[in-house]
Amino acid sequence: MNDQQSPQTHSQAGMRAFQAGEYEVAADAFDTAAQGYSAQGDLPSAAEMQNNRSVALLKAGKAAEALVAASGTDEFFAQMGDIRRQGMAIGNQAGALEALGRLKEALEKYQQSADLLKAAGDQASRAHLLESLSALQLRTGNHLQAMATMQAALESKKKLTVRERFLKKLLKVPFRMLGR
Repeated sequence: MNDQQSPQTHSQAGMRAFQAGEYEVAADAFDTAAQGYSAQGDLPSAAEMQNNRSVALLKAGKAAEALVAASGTDEFFAQMGDIRRQGMAIGNQAGALEALGRLKEALEKYQQSADLLKAAGDQASRAHLLESLSALQLRTGNHLQAMATMQAALESKKKLTVRERFLKKLLKVPFRMLGR
């Protein structure tokens, strides 16, 4: 891939590499795309590519680099008034923080991201994020909170799998017992 190609071409190459499980190749392509978009003055696309790069780096096992890639993009999207992409960027930061073992910070970022995604009306992304938050809450011993978070995740989904429908019914039991 040569650097004379358009940022869009690099972005598409990054997506193909990501889907093929070639996460480091994807991260490099997204980085090149981000630089190209920046050079063109398309800062929203550059920030989006940095978020894509963050996800690819996290999948490649490079959590510290993933955190750096996503850092600041949430602030950029906030200034633009794009709360959906702001929420996604914070979610990417949360995933990197979790992988780095910075669990308290990750919990805070996951919650902040979930709130923004709810405000943006992105129920699908919010549901996925709440599942990650619930799993982390379980790991940190917040069992009741984890159940409530998982219940919110399942409520956010339009279509549930058989397993998810069973889990949703199962989660109602302890809350009925607690009078919620």
